[in-house]
Amino acid sequence: MKATIKAIAYYLPEEKLDNATLNTLFPEWSVDKISGKTGIFQRHISAKDEFVSDMAIKASQKLFEENSISPGSIDFILLCTQSPDYFLPTTACIVQDALGIPTSAGALDFNLGCSGYVYGLAMAKGLVMAGIAKNILLITSETYSKFIHPKDKSNRTIFGDAASATLITNGDGFATILDFELGTDGKGAKNLIVKKGAVRFPAGDNEEDYVDEFDNVRNDKNLFMNGAEIFNFTSGAVPGLVKATIEKNSLTTEDIDVYIFHQANKYMLNHLRKKLDIPEEKFYYFLSNCGNTVSSTIPIALKEAVQAGGVTKGNKVLLAGFGVGYSWGGAVLSFE
Repeated sequence: MKATIKAIAYYLPEEKLDNATLNTLFPEWSVDKISGKTGIFQRHISAKDEFVSDMAIKASQKLFEENSISPGSIDFILLCTQSPDYFLPTTACIVQDALGIPTSAGALDFNLGCSGYVYGLAMAKGLVMAGIAKNILLITSETYSKFIHPKDKSNRTIFGDAASATLITNGDGFATILDFELGTDGKGAKNLIVKKGAVRFPAGDNEEDYVDEFDNVRNDKNLFMNGAEIFNFTSGAVPGLVKATIEKNSLTTEDIDVYIFHQANKYMLNHLRKKLDIPEEKFYYFLSNCGNTVSSTIPIALKEAVQAGGVTKGNKVLLAGFGVGYSWGGAVLSFE
């Protein structure tokens, strides 16, 4: 038995935030400076009345329509998000009902960020290989923009909203899911966090704004990212993750045809590519028109790579996700 990826679709909200608009809000950041540093030219931002379930439903409907998939064939939903509609109920349950997926299907949310897609593939493969499910709908949906203070210039230049939907099956697909390498280091939790709003630190009605050490205006209900510490973590963890993922799959670096990393920002990706000595033609980028969409960056880039012919039959593709938690995960896909 094997677990394969059958199809991928994604959804981007209609509203766009481009670099020219950011320049008017933050004149010290020129259009060229933003694009040169991040590799991002625009981001898609969810509407005020558009939430994780809405985007998840739209991405899933697109997956079904484009690939002639019946909702009735889905027997498990895995939904990755850190910005769910509610504390409870589970957003995956809302999505199940809205899509008309059978009530016999399992459904759950899991809270992960930039490593979430790789972890989702790992759980989906486990369900398939254990004979628990045959057709799994893996959804990533995130609205980080709703956590970001309007005057937080650093995070507003990086993050965009998006959702993706992937069908993992025990039947034929375009890529077989091979083996995984996963890791966690909770000591870095405070470096990428929304501190207030949950149970430990409930948010008040009048949280006071302050200017953080990176000159961004925010309060503790907003997303905080210590960019320097996240860079140090990524630079230290990802090379080992890539090496371990290749070894776990009994491969060599020469066997990997394409690398698709979490699309954090262009500066970070170029740093990692050079540190790992990966040829530029083997390293896939796709973030200029959507930004860092957290758990959706890898499936969006994978979908685009396949469509553009950047990944073809016979290729082996290494996926690497890393970020908030700290959490990281790698996997290899074998294209049939």
